[in-house]
Amino acid sequence: MPVKKEKRLIALLSGPDRRGIVARLSGWIYERGGNIIHADQHRDQEEGIFFQRIEWDSGAGDLAAEAAAFKDEAAGQGMDAFVALPDHVPSFAIMVSRFTHCFHDLVLRWKSGEFSCRISGVISNHDTVRRDCEGYGIPFHQVSIDADNKAEVENRQLRFLQRDPVDFVVLARYMQVLSPEFLRALGCPVINIHHSFLPAFVGGRPYHQAHARGVKLIGATAHYATAVLDDGPIIHQDVVRVSHRHNVPSLIRKGRDLEKIVLSQAVAWQLEHRILVYGRKTVVFD
Repeated sequence: MPVKKEKRLIALLSGPDRRGIVARLSGWIYERGGNIIHADQHRDQEEGIFFQRIEWDSGAGDLAAEAAAFKDEAAGQGMDAFVALPDHVPSFAIMVSRFTHCFHDLVLRWKSGEFSCRISGVISNHDTVRRDCEGYGIPFHQVSIDADNKAEVENRQLRFLQRDPVDFVVLARYMQVLSPEFLRALGCPVINIHHSFLPAFVGGRPYHQAHARGVKLIGATAHYATAVLDDGPIIHQDVVRVSHRHNVPSLIRKGRDLEKIVLSQAVAWQLEHRILVYGRKTVVFD
């Protein structure tokens, strides 16, 4: 018996709030033989912006044409829309330095089937994970970087990434600042994990900064990378309690568990098309 082809579409929408948007878009789906499986929405009261995520089984034969028609209908309602097609297998690349806990966590989740995607490659400024990548069967690209060769190295990294284009890039404790030129040329979202509860303790050695201030909570933050260090829209955060009895090494040990959980959740939401960015904020749909 032949396997039925998946015909589910997922749309993310945003635009000025106005009466009747939900009714008109859901009516459009119904009239074309579709069946809404899940819908969620949010209105920013201060900005007057409406956000929605719709997941539906389409009755159309040509899903690409149906997605284009839906985007046209949404545009007619003043909404920007992205529509994910079911036959597209998303992919991401990983950038990592010497701290490998987040790297291994992401790859093992992928290997176990938790992430439905491809990992197209790994970029590092160290040789630490080369053998691991060979074992995992993931292409690896390593080149040392310093202040004098940063532009050249980023160009080589871009060429590596552009050989097999990705939907997004994950900085799994990649301890280098990406230049604005690199981010523009890359042209896709970059998710970073920062080992503090932003906006506290930006930059380097945040666990040391936290210990020096005697904080009672430490955290981890997954956010989109921008040209400003540790300032991009926040996707996910979590915290754990600490006390005066914790020294810096124990803060680092506790924090690394948080980093893995927070980053993997952000990646899962990105793969499931649950995040909308506006300004310096995000809307993350359940």
